[in-house]
Amino acid sequence: MITIPELMQAGGIDTSDARALLRAVLGVDGAYLIAHGNDAITAQLEARFRALAARRAAGEPVAYIVGEREFYGHIFKVTPVVLIPRPETELLVELALERKPERVLDLGTGSGCIAISIALARASARVTAIDQSQPALAVARENAAHLNARNVEFRAGNWFDALCNKDGETCDVIVANPPYVAAGDAHLAQGDLRFEPLSALASGADGLADIRVIVTGARAHLAAGGWLLFEHGYDQAARCRELLSQAGFGEVQSWRDLAGIERVSGGCTPLWL
Repeated sequence: MITIPELMQAGGIDTSDARALLRAVLGVDGAYLIAHGNDAITAQLEARFRALAARRAAGEPVAYIVGEREFYGHIFKVTPVVLIPRPETELLVELALERKPERVLDLGTGSGCIAISIALARASARVTAIDQSQPALAVARENAAHLNARNVEFRAGNWFDALCNKDGETCDVIVANPPYVAAGDAHLAQGDLRFEPLSALASGADGLADIRVIVTGARAHLAAGGWLLFEHGYDQAARCRELLSQAGFGEVQSWRDLAGIERVSGGCTPLWL
């Protein structure tokens, strides 16, 4: 029989990916792999690992292979119908929570990772999460139930079609991680992006089509002094700030992620609305 280190090296994939797949096969955490590094693996488990490693070697994202991804300290179920949560998006959650909102709208919720993370961190908040994809909403609802996030409501709709300001209600914060890749961008045919839903990635010729819709429509659904915060591409911050200013937002600014990239932009509505 083969040992854990030998099997990880035999997979033909990155070491971190091999660890993640082996944890999934064995049903253990990373500490177990360290503590039991010399343990032998049964032939059945070896075969399962090699099958998963082959999928990764073919380019399939680890998150889809194991069916989950950690985000903001929680484990979220992910499938190919939702975008894979990424560490840089945690900045969006942090910025929303800094504003201590009581009413939050998450546009294009996907797996629900943003909405649920906010809801879990701020139990007094009422969070509404919208997505046009029913399969994505099914994943998000499952994540909310598993994580016991009871203060999240999910609705089907395209951006503002299922609005949180029904009967005059408005929000304190609107958050969104919309599609922002240009439709013809070569990156869409590379790496993990090849396997993720195109509708969650591409947005018109310049990647800003959906961001324009969100910026244009957001003020009507924000309370006075409310904030719109959204993620965008590495080279789109200046254009996003311009869109926000043109739409009448104040305190327009961009925030950098841990890699130093301007990743989130936003602004607030006037207090005299």
